[in-house]
Amino acid sequence: MLAVGRGVARGHRGVMRRAQRAWLFASVVAIGCAHAPPSPPPVPPAPPPAPRLKLAVLPVDGRDFPSVAQSLNNVLRDVRVKGVDDYFVSKATLEVVQLSIECVEPTSACHRAVGKQLGANKLLMGHVTAAGKKRHDKSVRVTLTLFDVDAGEAAGVVDRVYRSPDEASQGATELVAQATSDPPRSLMPDAPRSMAREER
Repeated sequence: MLAVGRGVARGHRGVMRRAQRAWLFASVVAIGCAHAPPSPPPVPPAPPPAPRLKLAVLPVDGRDFPSVAQSLNNVLRDVRVKGVDDYFVSKATLEVVQLSIECVEPTSACHRAVGKQLGANKLLMGHVTAAGKKRHDKSVRVTLTLFDVDAGEAAGVVDRVYRSPDEASQGATELVAQATSDPPRSLMPDAPRSMAREER
C-alpha cells in the first residue's frame, strides 16, 4: 500500500510539473507577442495603367486634286500628336466610312460616330476643294481637322486657301504641323497664302 501511495504521489507531481511547464511556455509566447512590432499596413494594389490613346488618320480624297491629296497623305502618315500613343492610317476615306455607318453629314455627331467605328480617340482628316468661282481661278482650299472623339468636338481646325494646287502641295508640311501643334491652332479661311506673304 505504501508503494502504491508513493507511485500515485510521483504521478501527481509529474502532472503538476507538466502543467507548470505548459503555463510557462504560454506566458513566454504571450510576452513575446506583446513586444512584437506591429505588422506593416497592407500595400494598396497598383492603379491600372492609363488607357492608350489612339489616333486614326483618314486619307484625303484625291479625286479632284490628286497631287495635293498625295502631298498631304505623305505627311499625314508620319504625323505625331502630343498625348497620343498609337497611330494608324485608315484604308478608307472619311466619306467612305460615313457611308458605311449611314451618317454622311459634316457634323460633330457624325465625326464622333466615325471615330467610334474605327476604335479611335482622335481623328485627323482633311479636305481639298476648289476655292475659285471663276473658270480660270485655280485656287484651292485645304482644310485639316484634328477631332477629339471622346469630347465630341474639334480640337483644332486649319483652313487655308492657296492660289494653285502646286502651292497647296508645297504647304502640306506646314499645314499639318499647324493642325497638330500643341495646343492645336484654329486658323480659318483668309486671303490666299501667296497674297498673305506679299502683304507682309
